[in-house]
Amino acid sequence: MPLFLLILVALVQGITEFLPVSSSGHLILISELSSFPDQGQAIDVAVHIGTLFAVILFFWRDVSLGIAGIPRMLTGRIDTAGAKLAFLLMIATIPAIVFGLFLKVTGLNDAMRSMTVIGWTMLLFGLLLWWADQRGETDKSSVDWSTKDAIKMGLWQAVALIPGTSRSGICITAGRMLGYSRHDAAKLAMLMSIPTIIASGALLSVEVIATADAQVARDGAIAAAFAFVAALLALGVMMRLLRSVSFTPYVIYRVALGVVLLAVAYS
Repeated sequence: MPLFLLILVALVQGITEFLPVSSSGHLILISELSSFPDQGQAIDVAVHIGTLFAVILFFWRDVSLGIAGIPRMLTGRIDTAGAKLAFLLMIATIPAIVFGLFLKVTGLNDAMRSMTVIGWTMLLFGLLLWWADQRGETDKSSVDWSTKDAIKMGLWQAVALIPGTSRSGICITAGRMLGYSRHDAAKLAMLMSIPTIIASGALLSVEVIATADAQVARDGAIAAAFAFVAALLALGVMMRLLRSVSFTPYVIYRVALGVVLLAVAYS
């Protein structure tokens, strides 16, 4: 694969994975709006690995807390902060895994990879994010995360498997609806991404490994490295801005892009 395309895919994935603008939708648009071929599953897995390492590094304190709590969680002892975090992340991930398997088995995941679908989801879920951000309370922080809230956010996260929805965007929307502050809603959305990316990456890897070769491995390593750097920078900028700026700039971008895509799709 050309180096330019590898870097382009990596940067698009890295920048958009954790912003509420849909990384999957933007990756699909690269081939839809240009002469470039689809990057393929191997590169998809590689850039997801890059963004996975970025979010783990950025939230390492919380991640290490959750990892330390896994043994207690597995024995049914949800009596520490780490065990509670590990348990809630597991609960929040289940809906996405179940819905993802359903889409893959039925073939709907490929059927929805269209400009029309992305245009509508960009527009509608962008407006929903704005509504939730403007009307949502700010009386909860991440330490208040409960089983009930994890289930609700997990169900919303499953909806993000529809291209253009944005996994981080829909989780942030759900968090704001539930009363979490902008910063803490985003933090929970980012932590929820870790097991979800691991699960989706593992599923794709099963198919990729059988056809991988040295060239694919080299391309994947390059893409993963650029995606890691881009994701880390994007995360840092967004989390800092959320202390003083709302999600409105992202909403404006989503709505504008949605309108343009729908105009192109229906023309």
